[in-house]
Amino acid sequence: MANTKSAKKNVRKSSKKRQVNLARRSAIKTAVKKVQVALDTNVSQEQTQLLLQDVAARLSRAKSKGLVHKNAASRRLSRLAKRVAKQYRAEA
Repeated sequence: MANTKSAKKNVRKSSKKRQVNLARRSAIKTAVKKVQVALDTNVSQEQTQLLLQDVAARLSRAKSKGLVHKNAASRRLSRLAKRVAKQYRAEA
């Protein structure tokens, strides 16, 4: 247990930050799942692209906040984008 005033404040700060980070991480997972579901259910290409843009924005924000390593964010977005491109290239 924290003893000093500053240590107690740091406990409060880290607890709040943890909650925010959990929410952001969860939102990224949800956004990725939405894209995957869109690909599996043959949703229109325009809608899938919008969902992919949402994932890109969320990953970029998480990357800038230090929540996700920059290479990990790039890798996840790249793999998802490649899957989307492959899906609609095959249909064309």
